[in-house]
Amino acid sequence: MKHFPIFVALEGRRVVLSGGGEAALAKLRLLLKTEAKLTVFAPEPAKEIADWDAQGRLRLVRRSMEPGDATCAVLFYAADEDDAEDARTSAIARADGAMVNIVDNLGDSEFITPAIVDRDPVTVAIGTEGAAPVLARAIKADLEARLPATLGPLARIGKAFRKAVEVLPMGRKRRDFWADFYFNAGPRAMDQGGEDAVQDTLPALLDKHERVQERDGHVAFVGAGPGDPELLTLKARKALDEADVVIHDRLVAPEILELARREAVLVNVGKEGFGPSTSQTDINTQIIEHASQGAQVVRLKGGDPTVFGRLDEEIEAVMEAGISWHVVPGITAASAAVASLGQSMTKRGRNSSVRLVTGHDMKGFAEQEWASLARPGEVAAVYMGKKSARFIQGRLLMYGADRATPVSIIENASRPDQRIVPATLAGLVNDLETAEINGPALMLIGLAPRAAEAALTDIQQEFA
Repeated sequence: MKHFPIFVALEGRRVVLSGGGEAALAKLRLLLKTEAKLTVFAPEPAKEIADWDAQGRLRLVRRSMEPGDATCAVLFYAADEDDAEDARTSAIARADGAMVNIVDNLGDSEFITPAIVDRDPVTVAIGTEGAAPVLARAIKADLEARLPATLGPLARIGKAFRKAVEVLPMGRKRRDFWADFYFNAGPRAMDQGGEDAVQDTLPALLDKHERVQERDGHVAFVGAGPGDPELLTLKARKALDEADVVIHDRLVAPEILELARREAVLVNVGKEGFGPSTSQTDINTQIIEHASQGAQVVRLKGGDPTVFGRLDEEIEAVMEAGISWHVVPGITAASAAVASLGQSMTKRGRNSSVRLVTGHDMKGFAEQEWASLARPGEVAAVYMGKKSARFIQGRLLMYGADRATPVSIIENASRPDQRIVPATLAGLVNDLETAEINGPALMLIGLAPRAAEAALTDIQQEFA
C-alpha cells in the first residue's frame, strides 16, 4: 500500500487550488461538498468558478499563484493543465507547507483523491493508486446502486442520538442497538414516514434495548476454508462479523483474519506438527474463559473444522461448561487441492471412495488399511504428511503399491502462492526434498494433475 487511506478534517481549514479550466472544475465540484475554505487562483477562470465566487462558496483570485499564496493551506491542488505551470505552483505550495496533488500526475503528488460514494455523512472512498481509474469508477457505480439514498439522513439522525445511547454499556449492547437501528427499525421508519418517523422511533428502540438482557456467551466453530477469502462461506463471514473474540489456527490466512471486526480480539493458538504448539487443554480453557464472560467466540479453523480439527474435544469442553455452540462447515483443503489438479476425488471405474488421512496418525493404522490403500486406483488425501512421507512411501510399497502411482503435492492450496508438485510414489521423498515445500501442503495419492496424466503411461512403462 503506497497511499494510506485517511479522511482529512477540512471544516474551517484552508484548501487552495490553482487553475480555472475543466480539471479545476472537476476537483472543485468535489471540494465544494466539504466545509473547507476554498481559494482558487486563475487568471482566466471558467464561468462556473466565477459564479461560485459570486455566491460566496469560494474565493477567486484572478491571477497566477505567487509565493505565500498557499500559507496555512492543508491541501493544494495543481490543476493548471500545463506541466510547467503545475510544477511551478506545486513548488510554491510545498514551500508554503501544504500537501500537494497534481492533477493527472501521480508520481509527483503527495496525496491522491479517490473515487467517492457520497451518502453524507457516510462516505466511501475507492482508490487504486492510479493503476485502474476505470475499475474505481465501476466499483463506485456498483456501490452507488447498493447504498440507498436514505442512508445519509439515517446516519445524521443516528449521530445526533449517540449521546443518548451512552446509557447502554460499551460493547455488544451498543452494537446491537445500532445494528437494529440501521438495518431494521431505521429503514422501516424512513419508508413509513420519513425523517420525522425515524426521530420518533429512536426513544422506543433505546428503551427496548435497555430492557434486553445481555446475550450469553456462545461459541461458533467455523471453517476458514483452504485460504482463499472468496471460498469463505456466507455463514462464516457473518460469524466473523459478529465475533467479539476470534481464536484461530496457524493455517488461517491473514486475508481471512482481516474480515473480522476491527474491535474483535484475535488469539493465535496455532499448532505446528512436530514443533511448538498451544496445548489442546490451553485452547479449550481460552474458549471457555472468553465465552463465560459473555463473548461471542469464533473458533476459526483452517479448512473444515470437522476434518482433523480436534472439534469433538472442543465441543465436549464447551458443553461441559454449559456454553451454547454451533458448527459452520468450511471447504476442505482436500477439495481445494483436488480442484487445483482439475480432477475429482472419485471416478466411475477408478475408485468409489476416498480416504482422508493425517500424517500424525501413520503408525496407528492397522495393516489391512495399508493393504487397501495400496490397491490400484485408490485415492487418499494425506494432511500434514510432509514429515511422514518416508513412512507413507515405505508402507505402501511394502504392501504392493505400484511404484509409478501418481502423487500430487499441493502447497498453499487455493492461495495466490499455490504450488503443485507432481511426483510418483517411488520418488516421493526425493521430490519433496527437492521442492523445498515450506507452506501447508496436502498430498493426493493416486491423482496427478490432469495435464500430466498423459505422461503417466510412459512412467508406468518405465517401472514395469
